[in-house]
Amino acid sequence: MAQDEKKLIIGSRESLLAVRQSELVLGYLRKNFPRMQTKLITMKTTGDKILHKRLDEIGGKGLFVKELDQALREGRTDLSVHSLKDLPAEIPEDLPVIGFSGREDPRDVLVLPEGISDISEMDLSKPIGTSSRRRTLQAQELFPQARFESVRGNVLTRLRKLDEGQYSAIILAAAGLRRLGLENRISRFFSTEEMIPSAGQGILALQGRKGVDYSCLDGFVSARSAIAAAAERGFVGALGGGCTSPISAHAEFDGLSESDNSGASDDSDACCGFGADGDTAGCEADVFSPMTLSGFYYDEETGRNYRKKITVKVSSPEEGRAAGRELAALVLADMKRHR
Repeated sequence: MAQDEKKLIIGSRESLLAVRQSELVLGYLRKNFPRMQTKLITMKTTGDKILHKRLDEIGGKGLFVKELDQALREGRTDLSVHSLKDLPAEIPEDLPVIGFSGREDPRDVLVLPEGISDISEMDLSKPIGTSSRRRTLQAQELFPQARFESVRGNVLTRLRKLDEGQYSAIILAAAGLRRLGLENRISRFFSTEEMIPSAGQGILALQGRKGVDYSCLDGFVSARSAIAAAAERGFVGALGGGCTSPISAHAEFDGLSESDNSGASDDSDACCGFGADGDTAGCEADVFSPMTLSGFYYDEETGRNYRKKITVKVSSPEEGRAAGRELAALVLADMKRHR
């Protein structure tokens, strides 16, 4: 059967942001395979239902994918679209990641309540809201006088809580606001040196079912993102970090801006043949090297923050993973000296 005569059902969380992200894939398929039958199914995940506790208190990011994984296994859907930063470290062998989108702006941002335009007007008698310990630990260095409290819910819910006066500001991902068309709410961008983003932030992960042909997405997936994902997740994995650990990593390629692109790749970035770990088959990416990889790690035992970076030449996800492990080894060596 020709690719454009197939049927493909995408599963997504029901939040507006998750739907917008899935629509990037749908838009690509409908443009390039107009005869393909495509459909979007949304569902509420366990992580979406429990909003009164931090993720690290209720089981981590895996709670955002459990129901989507089940739908894939049962054949009710053929593809899941995830924010890579929300994808657990362990990927089931029968549900491989088949590729990664181009990267949206990976930076974290500060958002002020409506009507307040200057950071100097922040009411620090109210907390800064963020559900991420990674963000809290790094933001404390930038706002030493502030206190921080958890804020859960989707982007629109968090903005509503902010505008209702519950917080002096909240910290969000630029990628989510941009994909929702809410760039006007951004009050301040944090550079990736000030606040190292979560591993995979700004990248979408496409997860499928083992044995299914997904070559229709060859033109959408990004070789550059595959390398960055492998490097960043390699750093986290080498430090034994589960998805609730205060660890972050970010890869940048020389000569490229903070943002790669928000959807399909251009010809120089496209690659096919992704395996379960995001490896690419026969994909040359020398044009993307060298890569600078930055990592942040918080040592629970000593209460000390560690920041390290390396610059290496990479041309494959496996080399990216090796760079992640190399950076993690530098952090571990530094930790050993301070314990």
